[in-house]
Amino acid sequence: MQDGEDQPPGGDAAAPVRKIIHVDMDAFYASVEQRDDPSLRGKPVAVGGSSRRGVVAAASYEARKFGVRSAMPSITAKRQCPDLIFVPPRFEVYRDISHQIRAIFRDYADEVEPLSLDEAYLDVSRDKGGIGSATATAKLIRRRIREQTGLTASAGVSYNKFIAKLASDQNKPDGLTVIRPGEGAAFVQTLSIRRFHGIGPVTAAKMEGLGVFSGADLAAKDMPWLADHFGNSAEWLHNLARGIDHRRVKSNRPLKSLGGERTFFNDLITDAEIREALAHVCTVVWDRAAKKGARGRTVTLKLRYADFQTITRARTVPAPIVDGAALLAAGEAILAPLLPTEKGVRLLGITLSKFEGEEDEEAAEAAPADLLSLL
Repeated sequence: MQDGEDQPPGGDAAAPVRKIIHVDMDAFYASVEQRDDPSLRGKPVAVGGSSRRGVVAAASYEARKFGVRSAMPSITAKRQCPDLIFVPPRFEVYRDISHQIRAIFRDYADEVEPLSLDEAYLDVSRDKGGIGSATATAKLIRRRIREQTGLTASAGVSYNKFIAKLASDQNKPDGLTVIRPGEGAAFVQTLSIRRFHGIGPVTAAKMEGLGVFSGADLAAKDMPWLADHFGNSAEWLHNLARGIDHRRVKSNRPLKSLGGERTFFNDLITDAEIREALAHVCTVVWDRAAKKGARGRTVTLKLRYADFQTITRARTVPAPIVDGAALLAAGEAILAPLLPTEKGVRLLGITLSKFEGEEDEEAAEAAPADLLSLL
């Protein structure tokens, strides 16, 4: 993308075209394990627990060919890929590599918005590195990542965040896709709505039930139809189908939530076991909140039962929670109506959100929860 190109659809003619890169590491956790253990290279690898209570945190591309995906129960993954090799996660190693990669990003962009350890948006509208174009910058970043970490990354280059993220997934692994101004709507309309970032499985299923399977199908629906079926999301969906996204890359994304969850080797049956587990998770979550100086008012409890049914319940208190005892009390108040349970509990999680100083208008762009697995 060069300077001086025409505005994308829906753009402000007085504003310059943004140049956004989305960089996404390829099968990050699994690739790190294959890098560090040559015996794993070329083999189906899953990062996570191999027990019957385990969950896949990440899968190599060799494993993905068998349908193995993140968040899949390990027993299911093993059934689909009998030769699957399980490797325990090493989050400290992944974090160190992530910091190394982000240092590379900062050489080329002042505005860097990490989404997780393995992906980020970069606004390279200002040619900080003096490279000459966003596409050349993306190529250089990918080359440096490979040289310094031994890992590959895919990148999408476009005029907004939504399309850049879609583009980074277009030619994985180790791919680069560029969608220029004027090409966004056509690109988006060729894709399944299940590819759209921000449209989850429930909404996608609803759309398909209404005959909307692709971006083109979505673009064919007018605003009254969208408002009738999707309420306040109508304008957002209308824009996505036309390649329009006005969000800026934000280098200092406010903390929106943090939490922890624990998967149990044996199902928890009794009230005492479940309450003890709640106390443990609340202790860990509060320790993290205290270190960050985070004082939230909303507590969300997550339970996954033995049959994999998952429920969440939330409660907002009048004043910010100031200590672990208050967090536990809020959690217990949410849990109490759910007990006793006839089904065993295999996972329990607590999330704290609605922090002091959080502005209501930022809610639409809430950052993903800072969720720590307590496996």
